[in-house]
Amino acid sequence: MRPIRLPEPPSPTIGVPEIFEGGAYSVIRRAVIIGNGYPGSENQSIGLVRALGLYDKHVLYRVTRPRGGINEWLLWLPVSLHQKLDYLIQLIQIYSRGRNYVPLPLENGGGSVGLASVLEADVKQIVTMARQTFEKDGPLLVVASGRDTISVASSIRRLASENVFVIQIQHPRSQLNRFDLVITPRHDFYPLTPQAQEQVPQFLHRWITPREPPDRHVILTLGALHQIDSATLRSTAAAWHDEFAPLPKPLLVVNIGWPTSHCRYGADLAKQLTAYLLNILSSCGTVRISFSSRTPEKVSKIIVKEFADNPKVYIWDGQEPNPHMGHLAWADAFVVTADSVSLISEACSTGKPVYVMGPERCKWKLSDFHKSLRERGVVRPFTGSEDIAESWSYPPLNDMAEAASQVREALAERGWRVRP
Repeated sequence: MRPIRLPEPPSPTIGVPEIFEGGAYSVIRRAVIIGNGYPGSENQSIGLVRALGLYDKHVLYRVTRPRGGINEWLLWLPVSLHQKLDYLIQLIQIYSRGRNYVPLPLENGGGSVGLASVLEADVKQIVTMARQTFEKDGPLLVVASGRDTISVASSIRRLASENVFVIQIQHPRSQLNRFDLVITPRHDFYPLTPQAQEQVPQFLHRWITPREPPDRHVILTLGALHQIDSATLRSTAAAWHDEFAPLPKPLLVVNIGWPTSHCRYGADLAKQLTAYLLNILSSCGTVRISFSSRTPEKVSKIIVKEFADNPKVYIWDGQEPNPHMGHLAWADAFVVTADSVSLISEACSTGKPVYVMGPERCKWKLSDFHKSLRERGVVRPFTGSEDIAESWSYPPLNDMAEAASQVREALAERGWRVRP
């Protein structure tokens, strides 16, 4: 699934400080995004670049891992080593089958993931471009997100620190000074809290990251960054009007993710969710259900079997166009499984009721995330006793705008600014 792309919002008309006037080399006019092929990560980077007014001036590169077969057991390896090992395995397979030698590309995970149209992240190429175009085009903003992008982003900063400003989204676990800024949710620092320390045996403390509290170049958010704001919701509502306006109200959108190491579930949660939805169905005009591409089949099968023939319920089949943006704009309420910080963060940016399914199954830092959301009053647990027609609201989460503002401040400290 490709990351969802949105038009760039109008740039705010703000005055330019005198110290910046006429400084051609101090204006950032372009950006490079280092992605990992996962929409949840890449949308965070795209959202930040968009909030900074550089959406139409960015290039997307990817650090991609080989997929399928034995590769699913090698995700713990550094991505560069994983790519080389996959290349070697392919060569061995070719020779063992007696085929003629054909050179295999290392780009995009050996070409096995269908990303030929996206540039593979090449540190030397990006560094050379940043240096050679600095005089003409000014500094280069580099925004990366996800574990596999850390080595690339940090290398770019190390080799071209005078020409780039590097932002790493999601906690890189150690050596935060490898980046100009790190943007990460507060719950990534949960291991440093007294509650977390009590859960881990003393002899393991030295192996738990992060080991140090956030310093001045760390921007903390409540949830994940994304591309959703009030302007986006208005334009999306217009774009999806013909499909959603005729639907009976209230419209409940159900987003189902996938189990993670910090939030495990299976068929048991699917059965519980099905029972809860049946209980509240009478209070809904329409229910629309979406699965992630990584939702286990044993989960989706149970839900599809129960609701496939229900006239009130629509289940997205995974085919384009993806109705996700339409759902955010037109839904009256949401039910979201507790595993996905990204899906929950997007829903909470609408100010509409958000019910979370299965938060009691979450542990460690994800449990802390849900605790923070409840304390802020932006989510409630889904119990199956709700009346979806009864609405409630809260100040929408605005992590992206706050993060973008702090990025501008950090750039100003360096004597740089994003183009007006």
